[in-house]
Amino acid sequence: MTQFIARARTPFFIRVFFLALLIGISSPLSADEPEWVAAEVRKIDLENLRVTLRHGEIKSVNMSPMTMVFGVRDVSMLETLKIGEAILFTVVRDQGRLIVTQMKPAQREN
Repeated sequence: MTQFIARARTPFFIRVFFLALLIGISSPLSADEPEWVAAEVRKIDLENLRVTLRHGEIKSVNMSPMTMVFGVRDVSMLETLKIGEAILFTVVRDQGRLIVTQMKPAQREN
């Protein structure tokens, strides 16, 4: 009798597994599409390759909206920024640090 009960439940677990797999495949945060996050530039540190951003939620790294310092790899990303400027940016976690990989001016709504 216990074998029958186990077999009767198996299809449910298989359906749950495939549903979870489908959700993972269809996630909007795929590796091919970076997550662009809205932010305001609060501070620029050219010497230490850092920028302080007041940003919205960053789902790809499970982070709530806040103001924090991010590293950048190339000083040229910081040279054209202005404090108070609205931007969009992408970020990755690299060896425990959050690094901005791309930045562009945000489109202003009329």
